[in-house]
Amino acid sequence: MTEHRPWWKTVLGVVLVGLMLFPVYWMFNVSLTKTSDMRADPPHWFPWDPTFEGYASALGQQLPALATSLFIGLGTVALTLVVALPAGYSLAKLRPRGARGIDFLLLVAQMIPAVVMAMGFYAIYIRLGMLNTVGGLIIADSTLAVPFAVLLFRAFMASIPRELMAAAQIDGASTWRTFRSIILPLSRNSVITVSLFAFLWAWSDFIFASTLNRNSDTIPITLGIFRYIGNNTTQWNSIMATAVVASVPAAFLLVLAQRYISAGVTAGAVKD
Repeated sequence: MTEHRPWWKTVLGVVLVGLMLFPVYWMFNVSLTKTSDMRADPPHWFPWDPTFEGYASALGQQLPALATSLFIGLGTVALTLVVALPAGYSLAKLRPRGARGIDFLLLVAQMIPAVVMAMGFYAIYIRLGMLNTVGGLIIADSTLAVPFAVLLFRAFMASIPRELMAAAQIDGASTWRTFRSIILPLSRNSVITVSLFAFLWAWSDFIFASTLNRNSDTIPITLGIFRYIGNNTTQWNSIMATAVVASVPAAFLLVLAQRYISAGVTAGAVKD
């Protein structure tokens, strides 16, 4: 027998979702509003006479920044997976000495404020000549994703039956071959989850970008929006159009990978 949900809970849920999504709607509404209608009283709650001038301006001026953010995001995903996958496998299955201490350090690393890490990277990059470089941003953004990724991979890989590894070793597979042929294919959900979070962290990063890439001509979209606001304090339709365009890739990836995320985040939470 199915249990019916009270109607007031449904109404309350719809109201709360509407309140949370209203800023997103207002951003979209303003992006389609003409500059002459910005100060209308009362404000236009719906773009009855929409204009796409803001989107034309945003795409004309922000495409290089969008491409830079895409490259940084993909680079961060690649570097995170290269570092975190073997590390998670080692902690889960090979159990090296000090594994518990490493787990604790990974948890502590996630508690360090990004601004503190940014200042540390700034001091290092000055000496290495890596300030205002895309590669420097990729490395910095990866430091946010790697601790989370290692812990997630460790939790998932620990739940993979050891019998599978034993069977592979009986067939003559080396540790690396077992990792590549057995562990990686079974870790698809966790790999997709880590890749998505790493990309979103890099895509939305502002602290590292503003600290380590401030004087570069090649800037990510977050810094591009910041500069755009400073140069166009009256063209809010262009500013909001830029924000909408910058939000599309993240929203698309979240919708596309939703079912993999739910499986990947809960991986290893329950043992048989």
